[in-house]
Amino acid sequence: MIYEKTDLYAYFGVERRGATGGYLTAYARSRGLEIGEKLRPAVLVIPGGGYSMVSDREGEPVALRFLAEGYAAFLLEYTVNTPYPVPLIEGAMAMAFIRKECRAYAADPAHVCTIGFSAGGHLAGMLTSLYGDGNIRALLKEDAALVRPDASLLCYAVLVTDGGTHGGTADVISGGDEALRQRLSIADNLSKDCPPVFLWHTADDDCVPVENSLRAARRLSEAGVPFELHIFGSGLHGLSVCDVETAEDERDPRYSPCVGEWLPLAFAWLRGLGFSVKRA
Repeated sequence: MIYEKTDLYAYFGVERRGATGGYLTAYARSRGLEIGEKLRPAVLVIPGGGYSMVSDREGEPVALRFLAEGYAAFLLEYTVNTPYPVPLIEGAMAMAFIRKECRAYAADPAHVCTIGFSAGGHLAGMLTSLYGDGNIRALLKEDAALVRPDASLLCYAVLVTDGGTHGGTADVISGGDEALRQRLSIADNLSKDCPPVFLWHTADDDCVPVENSLRAARRLSEAGVPFELHIFGSGLHGLSVCDVETAEDERDPRYSPCVGEWLPLAFAWLRGLGFSVKRA
């Protein structure tokens, strides 16, 4: 197994200017003589945490589930308590790195998706809808063309910044600038040029209201973007993969096999888009 951490700022030769994140950890299978060369889909995992922390629950456990499914998985540790464009730039560098270094991880550069949870879903949503952002183009230049995901999975994500939203997430990423807060409302930025999107939420999420996913789904439908939406009847915010790895034990409400069905549903959806292990 390949397990290594990359400083994205050092890789791209970008000054940190106070950024504390921008690290990407790769989880990929080693090449084996018996099974032959494989070409694998890749996933960029972006945990949540209200842009004030990076959730452990939504990080490595998710990357390992995708690794087990045959993916090359990459986990982003992004800078927190810092407004746009820093988190977006770090996500963009991560996507570009995956495609530039795909051969080292036996990854398919034509099948790179991103998955984000809660505030991490907002960051994944920015990559989905703002991949052509001027800050990205100015920093990455020709590599900016590598940033757009081929598919996005947005899990109980913060996708609106007005009304029923998670105020802390919207406040941090906007830096308190009301105009910027409105501009970074993902549901309002979704257009026909976005990649296919998979959304899931619980109906009674009391942290990020389900309206975030419903509003995004309506916008995707209006724009003609392929999408899939799953609303589960009940479940806490921050469920991640819903198993004993992300809950204290089976008595913890975060242990939820029913809601955990989002994972096989997501894998099936991705296979329909060509995300599968192939012979190299």
